[in-house]
Amino acid sequence: MSHFVEGIIVWPMKLRLDLLEHLSDQDILEEVLANNHRYKPEPNFSKTGVGSLSSASTAERAQEEARSTALIARLKQRAQASGRPNKSKPSPSPKR
Repeated sequence: MSHFVEGIIVWPMKLRLDLLEHLSDQDILEEVLANNHRYKPEPNFSKTGVGSLSSASTAERAQEEARSTALIARLKQRAQASGRPNKSKPSPSPKR
């Protein structure tokens, strides 16, 4: 199901907020290091603290998708190992 907003098609996505509590500092660090080469600080970075992230190549996007899929699998395993019930609710049917 998509939404049309001012000439842009917006596709809603389900966020797995229930898995966030199982995200570790190491998981975040790995993703930061994987994308660090794309970060370009502005010339005045020391004053502004602002920079930009360059576009990813097709190969980088494929690697990012593979890392994301692997991370989701690890988080699901951690959630299951912790013994906590899955808090996510099934998405409502688009047919009403």
